[in-house]
Amino acid sequence: MSTMIIEVYNAFRKAGVPEQEAQDAAEALSNETTATKADIGKLEKQMIEINGEIKVIKWMIGLVIVINVIPFLKGLF
Repeated sequence: MSTMIIEVYNAFRKAGVPEQEAQDAAEALSNETTATKADIGKLEKQMIEINGEIKVIKWMIGLVIVINVIPFLKGLF
């Protein structure tokens, strides 16, 4: 038997859903919505990588702006 969300099962039963259908639905929802520690760890690693990439992109954009602004300022003076 798979794991199921007991609150969902109870809510279905109170709503008049037959027992087997309520159990199947609660198990299906449990399988779709459960995140393991491994899943969360993977997401944390991805977020750290993305944050690092964003920092690099910020520096690159700043450098491009500086490279384009310096000749403009030289032209004014």
